[in-house]
This record gives sequence, C-alpha cells and structure tokens, in this order.
Amino acid sequence: MNSRPRRPVNGVLLLDKPVGLTSNAALQAVKRLYQAAKAGHTGSLDPLASGLLPICLGEATKMSGFLLNADKAYRFTCRLGVTTTTGDAEGEVLDTRPVGALDLARIEAALAGFIGPIQQVPPMYSALKRAGQPLYKLARQGIEVVREPRAVTIHELRLLRFDGTELECELRCSKGTYVRTLAVDLGEVLGCGAHITALRRTAVAPYDAARMVTLDALREQAEQGLAVLDALLLPQDSAVAHWPAVHLRGDAAFYLRQGQPVLVPRAPTQGWVRLYEGEQPFLGIGEVLDDGRIAPRRLLAS
Repeated sequence: MNSRPRRPVNGVLLLDKPVGLTSNAALQAVKRLYQAAKAGHTGSLDPLASGLLPICLGEATKMSGFLLNADKAYRFTCRLGVTTTTGDAEGEVLDTRPVGALDLARIEAALAGFIGPIQQVPPMYSALKRAGQPLYKLARQGIEVVREPRAVTIHELRLLRFDGTELECELRCSKGTYVRTLAVDLGEVLGCGAHITALRRTAVAPYDAARMVTLDALREQAEQGLAVLDALLLPQDSAVAHWPAVHLRGDAAFYLRQGQPVLVPRAPTQGWVRLYEGEQPFLGIGEVLDDGRIAPRRLLAS
C-alpha cells in the first residue's frame, strides 16, 4: 500500500508530551499528523516525563541545535527514603532508609547547596554512549562503567511542597542537567535517599508551557484539515527570537547566501544574530566575526 505523500511544512510545534511515550514516538506521531517530509525534536524526555517537547518541522530543524543548548525548566516530585536503580519510579528498589524528622529549614538549606555551577555524574540509565553503546543498554546487562562528572548550572531550585515523605520542586537549569541525578544527590544530602516519581518540563528557552498542544488535541484538529494544524505552528525564527535581528540591504543578502561574510552598518559587534532580507522573511542564523562582519552559519532554503 502506498504511503501518503509528505509535504514541506515548516515551523515549530510546542508539544505537551504525555507520560509513557518516548520522545521519538511522540515525534513520529506529530510527523504523521502533519504529513511532514522532515521533522526532529529538541532534547529527549524520558517516557516517565511529560511536558514541553519542541518539534521542529521542515527547515525549522536547522534551529534544533540552538534549542538543545538552551536552558530548561522542570517541575518534579521525588519520594524520600527510597533509592532505585534508575533514579526514578521505573527502577528496582535498591535501598530504603528512614526519612527522619526533616524540617523545612533543612530542606531549604539542602536545595540552596545545589544553586550555581555543580558537577553531575551522568546516570547509567541515560542515552550517553560508551564505545557506540548507549549507557542504558549496558546498565540493563548489569554492566556499570565509570562516567566522568559534567559541569552544569542550576539557576533556580525552589521547594513547592513537602508532606513528610515527598518533595515537589521547581527547577531552572542549563542544558545537560539530569533531574534524576539531582533528586538522587538531594536525597543523599538529606541522608535518606530519594528517587523521581513525577517529572514535567515546563520551559525550553525561549519557549514556555503557555502554547503547548497535547497529542489528543492535535488529533482532533487534524480532523479539520492540515490548514488548522499549520495554524498551531510557531515561525522558524521563534527559536532564536531572543537574539538581535539584522536586516540586510542591497547586495548584502546576495553575498551572504553565497556563504560570504558581509559588513552591515549598525549591526551588533559580537555574538549570534537573526538574519532578514530587508523586511522580508527569516533568512537564517549568522555570527559576528572579530572584524565586525557577519558570517552565515545556518541559512534556510529560499
């Protein structure tokens, strides 16, 4: 049987990934609904986790790397007194310990100790690879390998709720932060152990949860036609909307499309920029060179 033809749809969908679905399965479901020729997601969420998973369609996939490097925000719940093999509720119980008489002051002090630059040892149950093998596959075989600590930054870690055996927290952090590892480390600081029982991503800079769409809602919209689905997409430059915009005039856009750096009057003097031809649509991403010229880095197909 012939599959439906794919179409060149471009834009960013802010998907509210449900619990129990892998990020790739969610991506494929969106791709099928949109009949998209090309799609990619920007940073996996575990099946246990829900929340914001930006899906880049078509030419917007060229922006996905910038979202992978973005700060993230989460809300998570952890159970105190129990550690597991995976650091979350899907793992086997390793140890149980009494929680003891924890008070809010002690918990707040423990949370404050994680604020700022910290070192994290990636968990064995992660997608990091060793000799071409994902660590989680090795872990399932009972193999544990030494992992080097990685530098991450915790911008904010705030207690929302504590009921004696369970903590709920809000987290804002740099790319590469493992929330499961943070919960496990927090449990050790508190002296009782801990593991994640619920995890929800609420932001991937510059996006927040306000415009997320569930898969169920997408399926309902799909029944009304592709135009209705397309109306849910954010423009491709929304992924870098917090960067300065540079509008190219005259021959500058032509030479830049040929891969040549160009000099633009009154442009920023450093960093990354969004590029436009006059007031026309988004051209792509540029970087300011040491000599002040702007070099093309990721240009969209015209």
